[in-house]
Amino acid sequence: MAINNIPLSLEEDVKLQGYKSKLAALRQDGVTKLADTKQLIYTTKKSKMLSQEAKEKLLSQYSKDVEVAKADAAKNKAEIDSLTKEAVAYVNDLSKKIENRVKEEENANIASYKAEYDKQCSAIKARLEERISKVNITDSKERKAEIDTIKYEAKSALFDAKSQFTTKVDRSKAAKNQAYVDHVQTNRSLRNGKTNFSENMKLKFTDYVNKFKLSKFLLDNGLYLAIIVFFIICIVLAPATGKGNLLSLPNIFTILEQSSTRMFYALGVAGLILLAGTDLSVGRMVALGSVTTGLILHPGVNIVKFFGMGPWDFTAIPMAVRVIMSLVFSILLCVAFSSFAGVFTAKLKIHPFISTLSTQLIIYGLLFFGTTGTPVGSIDSGIKDAIGGRWILGVSGGQLITFPKLIIPAVIAIIVAWFIWNKTTFGKNMYAVGGNSEAAAVSGISVFKVTLCVFIMAGVFYGCGSFLEAFRANASAGTGQGFELDAIAACVVGGISFNGGIGKIGGAVLGVIIFTSLTYCLTFLGIDTNLQFVFKGIIIIAAVALDSVKYLKKK
Repeated sequence: MAINNIPLSLEEDVKLQGYKSKLAALRQDGVTKLADTKQLIYTTKKSKMLSQEAKEKLLSQYSKDVEVAKADAAKNKAEIDSLTKEAVAYVNDLSKKIENRVKEEENANIASYKAEYDKQCSAIKARLEERISKVNITDSKERKAEIDTIKYEAKSALFDAKSQFTTKVDRSKAAKNQAYVDHVQTNRSLRNGKTNFSENMKLKFTDYVNKFKLSKFLLDNGLYLAIIVFFIICIVLAPATGKGNLLSLPNIFTILEQSSTRMFYALGVAGLILLAGTDLSVGRMVALGSVTTGLILHPGVNIVKFFGMGPWDFTAIPMAVRVIMSLVFSILLCVAFSSFAGVFTAKLKIHPFISTLSTQLIIYGLLFFGTTGTPVGSIDSGIKDAIGGRWILGVSGGQLITFPKLIIPAVIAIIVAWFIWNKTTFGKNMYAVGGNSEAAAVSGISVFKVTLCVFIMAGVFYGCGSFLEAFRANASAGTGQGFELDAIAACVVGGISFNGGIGKIGGAVLGVIIFTSLTYCLTFLGIDTNLQFVFKGIIIIAAVALDSVKYLKKK
């Protein structure tokens, strides 16, 4: 059935069906045959049921079929392209008319639904007043209880009416969105499966608009909006108070440099939070790796005696070997202690809060007892500049612009972590175990192996980060104090849920940059260091509160 000669859907249009039939006939012995034959070739090569002789015979025949299909496809290419272009243009014109009609129907339907909803609400409220007026109970408590019951029933009826209204409106909006979905899918079919960038982007946009709800948007992004407002205020206040331009390139590079090593710690702890855990040993891991690196790369005789042994002098060893040694030892030590905590969590189901707290105390005691809290001193200036220095980019606006080298390894770490989380079976298992460990175990996933491997992966990130941390400051047993809280907070602000199974690497990265920028902005404006903890605390509790609300709504 059509309205004003406009079909209700594309499938009902006779002319369009004619285009499809013509294209199918033109492609049958060429493009379609070629695709089918290639699939047969792939299936034959992988088949274990056929003998080698049978495979060769079939493949020989398929090769001939491919050549014939290619010739047919080449012969009909011009006609197919012309007919496809004509058909797509026809669909675009027809779809626009259908979409406009559907939109008009949607507006009319929503207006009708709204009128019906308002009528229901008025009737419910009138009924409420009538029932209350008829209550003739003399006892005040009994009267109040009866009236409360009547009000509760009215409230439930209003809720049901609103739910029905919302459902009808959503269905009407979905019909409009479906019209464009059919439009795009029809064009893809006419183009033999080829997509179009502009169509895909518009499809995503219309789908987002169709599903958009302000309450959900604010729940998902309210914290980020508040942080953006905070940064805008800081950017405006900085020049107004004579502090200078906060958005200058040197300041941005400094923020990214400060974020670079912290990125490793957030990437490590993010995996544990994804498993509904945490890690309180991050700060001590930083100290462990940094002290190790500082000892090996010190430019002379070390001033620190470790457990009474030494002092050592590694200067006789080639610098390249020393760098590799310090990185390897930093990673191995962090992995060893992280695995130690991981075994107790994975095997004995001890919460990571306890196992990593124990690891933190063990490392803390060993480092302070072993070094007596003495800083290991600076590392060799040559290698410090080569790895942790800056490249000079030039002068802009009277300022020397330099690019921090530590940003490069941080970017590499982000790419590696993203690949593990999103492109490996292990990454998928992490989400499964974090979401529901019992269900993951039933599906054949080794919860023990996944949990232990996440701890090991965290140790590797801590080791790399603590190695680089030594290039930023003179390391001691107190290095990294409080880093675990910053790393955990960055992950939570970035949307990695403490409830497990929810989060993305991009969120952890964004969280690190937000927290580093927050600290830098407050310092830039001259805000007292102690007050900075107040801002951090407010952001953390807000992030966790929003995460809890989303979790409760999901349940």
